[in-house]
Amino acid sequence: MAEQSHGHGHGHGHGHGHGGALKRVISRAGHAFAPHSHDSADKTDSALESSSRGIRVLAVSFAALVVTALIQAVIVAVSGSVALLGDTLHNFADALTAVPLAIAFSLGRRAATRRFTYGYGRAEDLAGIIIVLLIAASSALAGYEAITRLLHPQDVRALGWVAAAAVVGFLGNEWVARYRIKVGREIGSAALVADGLHARTDGFTSLAVLLGAGGAALGFPIADPVVGLLITVAILFVLRDAAREIYHRLMDAVDPKLVQQAETILTTVPGVRRVGSVRLRWIGHALRAEVDIAVSHELSLVQAHAVAVEAEHRLIHDLPRLRAATVHADPDGPAGVDHHAALTTHL
Repeated sequence: MAEQSHGHGHGHGHGHGHGGALKRVISRAGHAFAPHSHDSADKTDSALESSSRGIRVLAVSFAALVVTALIQAVIVAVSGSVALLGDTLHNFADALTAVPLAIAFSLGRRAATRRFTYGYGRAEDLAGIIIVLLIAASSALAGYEAITRLLHPQDVRALGWVAAAAVVGFLGNEWVARYRIKVGREIGSAALVADGLHARTDGFTSLAVLLGAGGAALGFPIADPVVGLLITVAILFVLRDAAREIYHRLMDAVDPKLVQQAETILTTVPGVRRVGSVRLRWIGHALRAEVDIAVSHELSLVQAHAVAVEAEHRLIHDLPRLRAATVHADPDGPAGVDHHAALTTHL
């Protein structure tokens, strides 16, 4: 049995045109310690750039949502609208989700250590948990205020301003949602995409405030707290989707299409006779892979190693957002020969 395991601590460049002194230092250091690895400096640069883009998105969207929520808060104080209060609280909560995500993106840029051997990418999943808790808290507070207003009705004032604040909330959230979702999908950040979907739902709940204002204008003041309750229900749906997304990441779930794509890539590598198990996991917004391939038992160790390296090379270049891969090569020998017999009792 020949195992080709590649830790990817350095770069080959691959002719992608990324320059800079940092890249050259990383590349040279990597070649000195692991000359057969393919975690190129381009991949390192790409990971750093992804985190930088994520931080920029969070900074811009945080500012936009804070401004939106502050405008709404002023109108809440003037109007006493509980529906608008619920929307405002949700917008503030959505803005605050940028804080743990920004910290997570910053941590994710740190190099792996002997304690954190996979790096700090999992900080995004921890940030996702905090986001879920913030969403849950905002839904609980909005629901409490709506129920309180149902039990103790009050007139809503400045209905025109309430309607205007609802439109402002929708526009602010929809812009932030598009921005977060677009960049989140480009860099492969589930937490950022979930946060964008959260913002989009906030936008539609802002429009729901218009219904409350319209009902109050027609002489039905109860419409305002009823809409507040509807907004609470909408927040709960967002909570469910966000929690499911983070749960999948924590459980190392991936899209089965990615596994199929990896298997297809491996079958095109010269010298690969069969593809065994393919395991993928997200570390932050980057993928890592562990795969088994079978090669001819007549190949020398050097030749089998070359096949494994080419398999790794193809995976890194052709599988989106894959940062590192470990390839295990087994000899495809005569039938009945179990090259893992010694491990049977340990599996």
